[in-house]
Amino acid sequence: MKRREFVKLTGTASALGLMPFQVQASLKLANRFMNCDFSNRKLVLIELSGGNDGLNSVIPLNVYSEYQALRPNIHIPPALYLPMSTIDSSLVGTNQDIALHPALAEFQSLYDQDQLRIIQSVGYPLQNKSHFASKDIYATGNDGSNWANGNSSGWIGRFMEQHYDQFIPTTFPLGIQIGSPNLNLGFHGVIEHGLAININGQDAENFYSVLSGLAGDAPNNIPNSHYGTELHYIINTDALSNQYSASISNAFNAGMNLAAYPDTNLANQLKTVARLIRGNMQSKVYLVTLGGFDTHNEQNQASGDILGTHHELLGQLSEAVSAFMQDLNADSAGQDVVGLTFSEFGRKAKENGSLGTDHGEVAPMFVFGNPVRSGISGVNVDLSEATTDNNYQVETVQFDYRAIFATLFQDFLGATDTQIDNTFLENSTQNSFTETKISELIKETYKVAPECFNESLSNDDPIKGTWSVFPNPFQETIHVMSDRPELETAYELRNQLGQLVMKGKLNFTNAKAQIISDQISSGFYILTLKNGVETSVHKLIKP
Repeated sequence: MKRREFVKLTGTASALGLMPFQVQASLKLANRFMNCDFSNRKLVLIELSGGNDGLNSVIPLNVYSEYQALRPNIHIPPALYLPMSTIDSSLVGTNQDIALHPALAEFQSLYDQDQLRIIQSVGYPLQNKSHFASKDIYATGNDGSNWANGNSSGWIGRFMEQHYDQFIPTTFPLGIQIGSPNLNLGFHGVIEHGLAININGQDAENFYSVLSGLAGDAPNNIPNSHYGTELHYIINTDALSNQYSASISNAFNAGMNLAAYPDTNLANQLKTVARLIRGNMQSKVYLVTLGGFDTHNEQNQASGDILGTHHELLGQLSEAVSAFMQDLNADSAGQDVVGLTFSEFGRKAKENGSLGTDHGEVAPMFVFGNPVRSGISGVNVDLSEATTDNNYQVETVQFDYRAIFATLFQDFLGATDTQIDNTFLENSTQNSFTETKISELIKETYKVAPECFNESLSNDDPIKGTWSVFPNPFQETIHVMSDRPELETAYELRNQLGQLVMKGKLNFTNAKAQIISDQISSGFYILTLKNGVETSVHKLIKP
């Protein structure tokens, strides 16, 4: 029997002896499951920027001799690696028998605690081994076949627009990024461009005071020109930043950390995320970054010495994630969070002449959290692929990165097949990513039942209307265009508190109508349009 299965069985047997806090947490989880309430769940993504060397991170023991031959100077020796069979005896003698890099000791502990799944050979069909291109492909949900695929929006943004359509907030961003100076393209929606905010370089505690003093009042008169369009965008961004900054500051001040963290860059990022989550920040996706994985040189500092750049980076990752999980699991916050690592590509199977590795194709993902079922998905890499003919690549992609996110979207966040298809399928030749889900990734007690898909939002899901609403932000007039102007259209304009500000009927001339809004104050508004057949909801800003 696997040790972690024994732990789960003994935990069940002693359920009546649980401490009061654990009982409350269990009842809270059961209540959420029965009532389809998954609205508080969140994803934390850790980007390992530069291309992590998966072969030294997850060492394939069933082909260890081939691995050692390809890497005579930088392989991890048996005396130092961490065999996973010591905590999961079912791996012995199989093509899933692996060891972890010695710097990943905390990951081995998370696996033992039934909170870590290792997913082998993750990538996409037509790998582009350029850092910039591959990062853009990962951000846009592309398969590498066509640069037109998803070039104007990202998969995170598209998913949030689909799944949280009636929940796109006015006081907090759906996504938060830390650790990189540039907002990741993945957050860019098709319609909504203010879905996320980058707080890199900001002290979250003072975020509001910093941002609120950046600019004066926005201009009142916006010219009808290209310049005016760009000015609208700047005003929109400024308005969103100031609006979001207050909620970020408030959440940070209300939250706290319940575990000690190492003093490293990644740990500080995750420490901030944990504090925001515990401060009731309702953002759904958090992205943090650890750079430096482009290990062409001195991946190991000397032949036969495992210390070096890669050891340092993996140690920082392992220790930071461990502290983050201890923090979240100190109360029920850990029930609502799943995290994962990803990297734009892997490294070649054969070492180069500089104690390093060059750009390769596939790499493992680590998925962690209380809702995650420990184990290994996929099998060890086939090192017979790595020959001089293909320049020592391991090319077999066992899991498309989008299938992993599709699994989390549906089994953890409750997204429908249609929402997932609309997120990815315009950017792929594949028929569906829900058909390739990793069914064992999320524990059954946390998995969203099919009858609950998208019910976590609990709002009516109106049929999308045929209206266009512009500009956004607006000043004195909201313009509405309709494909069906012959139908009588009623409108309601509500503020961010849900209070009715204006209502009436639209008078269309040449399919165009106007709502005069010069008497309402600055802020965020929800415009609902109905014509007896269709309903459409639009989120608007008045600077």
